[in-house]
Amino acid sequence: MTILVVAEHDNQHLKAATRHVLAAAEAIGGEIHVLVAGQHCAGVAEAARALPGVSCVRLAQSDALESAGAENMAALVVRLAPDYTHLLTAASASGKNWMPRVAALLDVAQISDIVRVDAPDTFTRPIYAGSVWATVRSADAIKAVTVRTTAFEALPETGGAACLETVEAGVDTGLSRRTGLALNASSRPELETARVVVSGGRGLGSAERFSALLEPLADKLNAALGASRAAVDSGYVPNDYQVGQTGKIVAPDLYIAVGISGAIQHLAGMKASRVIVAINKDPDAPIFAVADYGLVGDLNQVVPALTAAL
Repeated sequence: MTILVVAEHDNQHLKAATRHVLAAAEAIGGEIHVLVAGQHCAGVAEAARALPGVSCVRLAQSDALESAGAENMAALVVRLAPDYTHLLTAASASGKNWMPRVAALLDVAQISDIVRVDAPDTFTRPIYAGSVWATVRSADAIKAVTVRTTAFEALPETGGAACLETVEAGVDTGLSRRTGLALNASSRPELETARVVVSGGRGLGSAERFSALLEPLADKLNAALGASRAAVDSGYVPNDYQVGQTGKIVAPDLYIAVGISGAIQHLAGMKASRVIVAINKDPDAPIFAVADYGLVGDLNQVVPALTAAL
């Protein structure tokens, strides 16, 4: 068996998600290759070469791959696919964008969001917003798999010495192009990889209260800020803060939920957290069913007191 892991990166830095996917690849077993596809991303390839367990890094560079668009990425991966038994990438916004197209072009079933490797052809994945675990066995010759990164411990950044191979990037399909990119600059940890997450819900009442109450607490804990879908829909914060089934999946060491009722959509994105603290004025809020520590009270009083005590 030979596995191709498609790296997550921004053309400058290799993202931690790749190291989580490599852990899933190691659980499958076999030789592991990493594909670094992008624009002027040789530095990313060098970082990938140092990853333990990787035997070869394949580098494809082209202006057409700068944004990792679905059409151009899929064309590249499909061309390389006959050399592999498994194609793996993170179940991120990028991976979810192009991997389904790869599966369709290869005429195989995609296996999405795996949380466990049971055998090289058998995987466990959540369904019904994480309420049920499904065991999926694939008879396809090439298995197209996306990995829930929070379910696998990341491999170290160093310890390997993989070879480097340059591959032809292919031509631009011309089917789509990115016309702009808006990035939110923040000194806080990245939400999906943060060790501590402070999340707010609609119970905070406004964008001003969200900022005034949660930012000082997050600063004290060096935490990332998250939010429920209700808070995002209410305009308190941008949608890249959203934690949940249709947002980001997180599994920090500590998750503090403030003013979040605990709808199943939100729980699907955070209930794997190691310690969950819930603050809500409603003692019957569903969030308390998954919380390790619960505090029933007025968040306008509780949160400033907690922040002051830290």
